[in-house]
Amino acid sequence: MRQFDVPTFYKSPIISTVKDARQATDPRKKDLSPSVIDFGPVRFKIARHFGFCFGVEQAIEIAYEALEDNPDQRIFLLSEMIHNPHVNEDLRERGIKFLRTTSGEQLIPFDELRPDDVVIIPAFGTTLEVEQKLDEIGVDTEAYDTTCPFVEKVWRKSSQIGDDDYSIVVHGKRYHEETRATFSHAKEEGPVVVVRDMEEAEELAKVIRGERDAEFFYDYFDDKYSEGFDPEADLRKLGVVNQTTMLAEETAAIADLMREAMMERYGESNVKEHFADTSDTLCYATNENQNATKALIEDGADVGIIVGGYNSSNTSHLVELCEEHMPTYFIRDADEFDAPSAIRHFDVQRKEEVATENWFPADDTPVDVLLTSGASCPDALLDDVIRKIVSWYPNARPVEEALAPFEEMTEEDE
Repeated sequence: MRQFDVPTFYKSPIISTVKDARQATDPRKKDLSPSVIDFGPVRFKIARHFGFCFGVEQAIEIAYEALEDNPDQRIFLLSEMIHNPHVNEDLRERGIKFLRTTSGEQLIPFDELRPDDVVIIPAFGTTLEVEQKLDEIGVDTEAYDTTCPFVEKVWRKSSQIGDDDYSIVVHGKRYHEETRATFSHAKEEGPVVVVRDMEEAEELAKVIRGERDAEFFYDYFDDKYSEGFDPEADLRKLGVVNQTTMLAEETAAIADLMREAMMERYGESNVKEHFADTSDTLCYATNENQNATKALIEDGADVGIIVGGYNSSNTSHLVELCEEHMPTYFIRDADEFDAPSAIRHFDVQRKEEVATENWFPADDTPVDVLLTSGASCPDALLDDVIRKIVSWYPNARPVEEALAPFEEMTEEDE
């Protein structure tokens, strides 16, 4: 797989050593067992897969290239390039201005743009409507388009099934940037409806089976379907695609549910005429990170720490997986805690930042800490978490000693 030029300040001595060792001994990434960094009184269990994915690394490389290539031009990001505050803040400090918020609120009017301005399209992609507006102004939307290839893959699959007269069911969060973009592209190819989770999918299945009528559909899925959507006609043939950061197993379960509803309505022998197989739209990185997190959970830990931006969808799903099994804390970085006595963290259920006291079992040595991060989180932030927690233990092994087994793994492979 292609290697991207990511600024060195996003990398990390500790995590890079671990990742290099695992790559050397398991190049095909088949072993999902965690990496354990043993400091003595505290041990960190690191997920096999985490951190910057292909699409994020591509986006970062393109954004910093835009800065280097255009030192005397105004540079804008359509919105946050990725959902990580550290990356976005660094780009702001380097002079890049943001045109919109992640929710679509306009920060700088498009009519203030000039044809020679540089506009970077974020990794989530953008809507056809925004593309058209920028094209009308004369802005080049292709030179620095960081749209993730796996998002574009979903768009191509949507186009394919739409061309075959199937409606498109998008598993995603309706107002997430990626889903807004996918919705915009998909509705040009066929009727579209968005379902957030299995609960909404169950209600859609009832409409498919004829247990709920059109009036129910329009009320329940208000603002989640494309203009002119006719549930009686447009739910006879469909395929499921997803926002790439959703839980892969949930997307698969929703697709299975839609297929079963079609079988009940039209018969098993006719299901291929009514349901399109779209399983190949799942993002490999999202799937790998989720599977690696499950392996972490199975291995066990006393406390879980997940690092990433609070508006990161893929990170929030890792948190949801972990918090079912252990005390789990979703933090932006190591600044969210100073001691075992208190931590500030994000509650994904309440969708707000909260504080928890006596969160870390520092006296129960050795403490096993589950540690992972979302696909848009720099590895350097995990280094900071490790170093801060280790500093609480005067008798902890030095970093060099704790990393020695990983250095040996790399040397043995050379």
